[in-house]
Amino acid sequence: MGPVVRLGNVAGAAGMATILLVAFGLQFGLKELPCPLCNLQRVAFVLCGFGFLLNLRFGAQPLHYGLTLLGALFGLVVSGRQVLLHIVPGSGSYGPPMFGLHLYTWSLILFFAVIAAVAVLMIFSGRPEHHNTDHQAALRFRGVSRLAAYLLIAATLANAADSFLLCGPAECSDNPTSYWISKYLPS
Repeated sequence: MGPVVRLGNVAGAAGMATILLVAFGLQFGLKELPCPLCNLQRVAFVLCGFGFLLNLRFGAQPLHYGLTLLGALFGLVVSGRQVLLHIVPGSGSYGPPMFGLHLYTWSLILFFAVIAAVAVLMIFSGRPEHHNTDHQAALRFRGVSRLAAYLLIAATLANAADSFLLCGPAECSDNPTSYWISKYLPS
């Protein structure tokens, strides 16, 4: 894997982790609970991030880029649906805008950007790296690559725990007002 492709995959994994952590931080900072569509968008970012991470760990492979593209396409559908739910004037919106756009609109833009970035990375990747041994790939998986991996894993686990505390084992409500777990905690 060339340095441009490696840098692109590190940036992709770290970018997905950053997006998840920012969404997580805004959730608590603004005290805005994520809706089910917001949680699905987070799942799509996780899928995109792990596609980049697989490339870093095992070398650039079409299969890994495919996972990233499927995650981005899933995210496009979910965020596009949410944008269309709120596109009509007077229909309301979910959450406050950030830099003039709501988070679901930013998600839509970011999923388009992921697809474009994967296309560029695939062009620069060339042929799949089947000749590399697992040991060689593991030796390259350190430093910033490993930091991006840990950041993405931490963000994924934090969002999974938060989703369970918000929804519990059942389906989430359309407009959550409190955490599911709060029903079982002493006041």
